Amino acid sequence: MRFLRIALAVASLAVSTAFASPTDPKNGVEFVTLAAPQPTKATGKKVEVIEFFMYHCPHCYTLEPHLAEWVKKQGDNVLLRRVHFASSGTDPEAHLHLTLEAMGKAEEMHPKVLHAFHVERLRLNKDAAILEWIPKQGIDQAKFLEYWNSFGVLTKLKSASQLTQNYKVDSAPTVVVDGRFVTSPSVVAEANPGVTKATEYVVFMQALDALVTKAQKEKGAAAAPAKAPAKASTTPAKSAGK
Repeated sequence: MRFLRIALAVASLAVSTAFASPTDPKNGVEFVTLAAPQPTKATGKKVEVIEFFMYHCPHCYTLEPHLAEWVKKQGDNVLLRRVHFASSGTDPEAHLHLTLEAMGKAEEMHPKVLHAFHVERLRLNKDAAILEWIPKQGIDQAKFLEYWNSFGVLTKLKSASQLTQNYKVDSAPTVVVDGRFVTSPSVVAEANPGVTKATEYVVFMQALDALVTKAQKEKGAAAAPAKAPAKASTTPAKSAGK
């Protein structure tokens, strides 16, 4: 996570990590704010949370149950989106994710793909391996291929690297809250001395809680109607008595 760590290192000169806290994350310490906020798909009070991940990434696999439980607890507060970090415009893993997403099966299949990589030790990083695996999951291969080769999926695949550039993301897992706040488990852990591997993801969820609350408050303040100016009194002033 080169960009994020460099940005945090520079910003932390002004904000001491002695005051770091996952329940009150500081800009430049536990997260950075994008100079150019990205549009979000969340509506109402919901806050968009994007996880940039890779199927083969062991850290993404370890984060998954914590993130899933956190999203469940957040309920209507957040809209989770997953974006597969693409190494190229033809990345097979990203292609798999985009195809499942187009079919409306991305969330259903997400844990299954991770299980295949990290438990079954399958290497679904080649087109042929993916196409052989898909029918075994009860998915019609002809239908899958229809989406796999569709214009929409191929267009998104080709522009995937541009998306990561827009969010200044160069590794996974990285999480972006409300199109503005960029963070990761390792960055939060490094900012809070004493955090262990056993507590790293618990602490990270605390930071996400705080960032979602921050985003909601700022959205609420922006949406609040401006107070009307006080009306001038029309009652004539009484003259002072002698």
